[in-house]
Amino acid sequence: IGATNNCTHTSGNSTLLSSPTSSVTGIVFLLLAALIGLPGNLFVIWSILWKMKPSHRSVTCLLVVNLAVADGVVLLLTPFFIIFLIFKNWLFSLAVCKGVYYLCCINMFASIFIITLMSVDRCLAVNQPYFSQAIRKKHLVVKILSGIWVAAILLSIPALLFRQVVKDPSGRYICEPCHPRPSLTIFHFTLETVVAFVIPFTIIVGCYSAVLIRLRGVKRRQGARTEKLIVAIVICFAVLWVPYHIVNVLQVASNLSSGRTAERLGQAWKSGRAGATALAFLSSSINPVLYVFVAGNLIKTSGANFIAQFFEGASDGLGRRSHSGLTAAPWGLKQCVSPAWLRDAQHSIWDLLYTKHVLYC
Repeated sequence: IGATNNCTHTSGNSTLLSSPTSSVTGIVFLLLAALIGLPGNLFVIWSILWKMKPSHRSVTCLLVVNLAVADGVVLLLTPFFIIFLIFKNWLFSLAVCKGVYYLCCINMFASIFIITLMSVDRCLAVNQPYFSQAIRKKHLVVKILSGIWVAAILLSIPALLFRQVVKDPSGRYICEPCHPRPSLTIFHFTLETVVAFVIPFTIIVGCYSAVLIRLRGVKRRQGARTEKLIVAIVICFAVLWVPYHIVNVLQVASNLSSGRTAERLGQAWKSGRAGATALAFLSSSINPVLYVFVAGNLIKTSGANFIAQFFEGASDGLGRRSHSGLTAAPWGLKQCVSPAWLRDAQHSIWDLLYTKHVLYC
């Protein structure tokens, strides 16, 4: 296996393996994420790439399918972690250890960056529709998405460099971060938390706050449903990722402290690392659930094609349906909606959050 013991600290995996309850909890979280998220994300990819006409694939579809790929790859790797928890031993090679965590980290960064990009996209569509229309081009989005994937690959290099198979005192092998110096531990987890949580979460909260403020200026009976969905998106992101990054902060703090304080902080992050990581896997399964929630009214009429119908309707401005108050924009924009249309109960959530434009005539 190529195990090493030259690490400044050991991770929380040893604590997890020593507790049957923690092991079972980790397995349950991972199984739940895989059983819900893997078929859900594969269904989204299939719906957009195979069930939707290429001409109807909008910018939104590009974002959603990239997000589904990122989340799907993470969930495809869950069997490695489940096997580890069941056998309480890392049964694979050092190359697999590094490769699995490197892929996880790449797709974690990509998923979070894409979610952040979607929040910026929605904020511009609602608050700056003219500017949004001018820059919202497929070729530009493809370049931005390519940049996101390249950034994710580069930012994940520490996971590739520092992952090692470590032999613990009981003789078990564990695939964990192994930093030769405390300064590298601080750098690694500070970078991860700032770039993958603090900055994206600040942008997401800021963008959706601006959207909510804008929507409050429109009198709609269904505004509460839209607001609840926005709040759900932010809460899901926070609840599923905050524990993981709290553990990162505790690990950094333990390396900056000394004596009994460092010991207490070290025990805290060791106890929480594995459980928080398993919880973060659920973030890769939540997006298909939100799609079903938003597009639930299409399931009865479209069946398995509801996702394709859902995004297809958004990509052409829902032009194939007849809406009261929907008119052609006289200044050349593709969509112009009236307050009466905004009050339409069937479309208030999707059209205000995910369609191309929200313009008031």
